[in-house]
Amino acid sequence: MESKKLIVTASPHITNHTSTRGLMLNVCIALLPALVASTLIFGARALLVTGVTVAACVGFEALYCVVMKKPVPVGDFSAVVTGMILAFNLPATIPLWIAIIGAFVAIVVAKQLFGGLGCNFANPAITGRVFLLLSFGGDMTTWVKPFYYQGNNFIVKLLMDNPRIPDGVTGATPLASGNANLLDLFLGNVGGSLGETSALALLIGGIFLLVMGIISWHTPVAYLGGLAVLELFYTIATGGEITDVLYALLSGGVILGAFFMATDYVTTPITGTGKLIFGLGCAVLTFVIREFANMPEGCSFSILLMNLLTPYIDKLTMTHPFGAKPAVKKEAK
Repeated sequence: MESKKLIVTASPHITNHTSTRGLMLNVCIALLPALVASTLIFGARALLVTGVTVAACVGFEALYCVVMKKPVPVGDFSAVVTGMILAFNLPATIPLWIAIIGAFVAIVVAKQLFGGLGCNFANPAITGRVFLLLSFGGDMTTWVKPFYYQGNNFIVKLLMDNPRIPDGVTGATPLASGNANLLDLFLGNVGGSLGETSALALLIGGIFLLVMGIISWHTPVAYLGGLAVLELFYTIATGGEITDVLYALLSGGVILGAFFMATDYVTTPITGTGKLIFGLGCAVLTFVIREFANMPEGCSFSILLMNLLTPYIDKLTMTHPFGAKPAVKKEAK
């Protein structure tokens, strides 16, 4: 019988076959339900916008690395994930050239100029989305009603670079209008960005990530739970209905943000306690922006602001070796 040997090696000690490529592929799979839902709701234009942003993100990353004579990392699928999440934060009517600019900001400015994957301080997709929102506010807030493409003759125009949508099919998002019912919000029968309308599709993808161990429960639970508690107290204080709490959770980009953007490995805290703090911070900022600022949605801004605080949260919640003593500074003679 062969005896077991104790093998001593230097760190890091890799205990499984998890890789960046595998993680990113799982995230892509988790995003597929939302992509299918957006295609059903907004038609072929959703696939076109998503394809353009993904291709632009991959292309910009490859081009930058070739120009800078660096290894081309497009095989890790991180640029694909960035492109999909960026597309999910865009309306179906977005001109394609604007989507390409967003991809450039996300990949080159927010990611590669800071050293590439693992070195960026902010979520690239969110950075690209916020830049476009501040630069092209009109195009970023032009929404179409769900299933607007059915029974109309302008489907070909939607595949063009700058489609002109008839006024009869445009509409406000649920957060802006406040008149959608909960079932429509859950299924996605509402206007909005491509990937934020169907809560059901996003929850399917989020549960997949949790089951596969790609993300932990800390940030989504803290984000959604914290926002629910704040909205509950606000609803009671203002004399609203309890259903307003569910409305706040199902509308806007909160579910997309909680599962797919606030759980980014690079720009969010490492420890479980840090993830809870991060999620609660996102909840507070989202609530404040939604209820007291001059815009109905605050998910992207809240995550971006919390990204800036991640190093401090990590430092605050850092674990210390058992029995270790703090270093004593020597006084200069």
